Amino acid sequence: MESITIGRVTVALPALNKPGLYLSNVTSLESARGIVQDFQYGDTALRDLDLADTSLITGRVTRLRADRVRLDKIRLDSVEFDACDLAAARISDSKLTRVVFRNCKIMGASLSNLTLDNVLFENCKLDYASFEQIRASGPVAFSKCVLTEASFNGCDLSGAVLDSCTLQLTELGRGKYKDLDLRGNDLTSLQGVANLTKVIIDRAQQAELAEALIAELDVTFTDALDER
Repeated sequence: MESITIGRVTVALPALNKPGLYLSNVTSLESARGIVQDFQYGDTALRDLDLADTSLITGRVTRLRADRVRLDKIRLDSVEFDACDLAAARISDSKLTRVVFRNCKIMGASLSNLTLDNVLFENCKLDYASFEQIRASGPVAFSKCVLTEASFNGCDLSGAVLDSCTLQLTELGRGKYKDLDLRGNDLTSLQGVANLTKVIIDRAQQAELAEALIAELDVTFTDALDER
């Protein structure tokens, strides 16, 4: 099984190169049976992508652009999304296992009540995305992603990793962050620093976290008082 190691996390990748596996081209991700398996789909522009109670198993989605995306009660197992534009997507009450989002735009998305197991976001734009009640039940990694003004609330990111990401005004709200690996990121404008108990950082990042905390507390220094 192919995998990739990022920081302390090893993520199992979708099993799309198994000997004897053939991915059939499909014209839609909808199915009367509720299952689409061993598939390739892409090079498509849609007004709406609306899927509910559907399983996508062992497949590749490439260069899909959708103006409106709603995925509810979805099971994704061994699926790769590459160079897709899923801006403002709404993904809820779903489970993702061995899933990769690579070079995708998922800006302004709302992801809620998701269970993630061996999931990788690589080189994705996730600006303004909202993550609510996300649980990492297995390895999860964000690598080289832009998370400007994204927010995480009520999430369990224990053991996950954020590596070489843009965390400009990224908010880590109340949640579980034990062993969340934040090495390799600039933490100076991170929000919700007080919630980050038991995370992993480099010693050089202590000053960055301190700067973020000072900004969050809106403290006033005495030399500023003297100038008034």
